[in-house]
Amino acid sequence: MTAGDGPSLAEAVSEATAVLAAAGVPSPRVDAELLAEHLLGVGLGRLRALMLGDSPAPAGYADLVAERAQRIPLQHITGVAHFRYLELAVGPGVFIPRPETESVVQLVLDWLKDTDHLQDAAHPKVVDLGTGSGAIAGSIAHEVPGAEVHAVEYSEFAHAWAAKNLLPLGVHLIRGDLRDALGEHNGTFDVVVSNPPYIPAEAIPNEPEVALHDPPEALYGGGADGMELPTAAAASAARLLVPGGYFVMEHAEVQSEWIAAMLRRTGVFSEVRTHRDLNGKDRATSAVLTGLTFRP
Repeated sequence: MTAGDGPSLAEAVSEATAVLAAAGVPSPRVDAELLAEHLLGVGLGRLRALMLGDSPAPAGYADLVAERAQRIPLQHITGVAHFRYLELAVGPGVFIPRPETESVVQLVLDWLKDTDHLQDAAHPKVVDLGTGSGAIAGSIAHEVPGAEVHAVEYSEFAHAWAAKNLLPLGVHLIRGDLRDALGEHNGTFDVVVSNPPYIPAEAIPNEPEVALHDPPEALYGGGADGMELPTAAAASAARLLVPGGYFVMEHAEVQSEWIAAMLRRTGVFSEVRTHRDLNGKDRATSAVLTGLTFRP
C-alpha cells in the first residue's frame, strides 16, 4: 500500500486486471492499464514507469473498472478509439473501429503508391462508403495529404461522430445512403473503399460489447445472409469508379468466397483478390473496374 489510504497504482491495476478477467473481458491487463492511463493522461510508457514506484491509483479508477466489467466498451468509457495514426472520438451510436480494418486502409495506400493507376497522381480521389466513425476515410486523408477524400454515412448518430473526426482532416462528408449517394460524382473516383454492415439477420455477435453497444444498423447487412449492403456497395463502386479504378471491401471471413464470386459475376470487375487481416483471416476482397458501367 502507499502512504495514503488507497492502493498504489500497481496494486490497483493488478486488482483491476483480476476483476476484468473474471468478467470475461478479452484483454483484461491491457484494458486495466488503458483505463488508468485515460485518467492520468500520461501515456502507457509513463504509466508503466509510475507502476514501478509508489504512485497512488487515480481517483475514480475503480468506478471505470466497474463499468468495463459490465462489458461496456472501453472506447465508450474513454471516449476515444485509436486507429492507425488517429485518435477518433467515439461513443454510443457509432460502430467502434476494429484493428483488423487497419489492413483495409493499407490496401488502399499500397494501391495509391502505384501512380500509373491514377488520373491525378498528386490528388487521387477516394470515397469511403458507410464511414461510421470515419476511421478509414480519416486515415487515408491523414496519410495521403494530397488526396481528395469523400465519405458517406447514413446513420444520423454515426454521421455526427464522423463529422467531429473528419471535418478537421478536410474530408468531404455527406449524410446519405451508400446505395445511391454521390451521383454527381459517378465515374470519377480512383478508389472506392467500404466496410459495410454484413452480419446475417439471425446471427447474434458473441461479444456483449458488440451485441449490446454497437448500433444494429452498423452490424446487419440486410437479408438472411447479410449480403444486401455489401452487394449494394459493389454496385455503387461500379458506378462511382473510373475505368481501372480500385474497389476494396471488408467482410466476414466466411463470406470471402461469396463476395469474390459476386464480383466476378458482375462481369465488370477483374483482378478479384482476397486479402487476409492481421490475424491471417480472409477479411477483405479487392477488384479493379474493367470499364464504365453507369449510363446517365
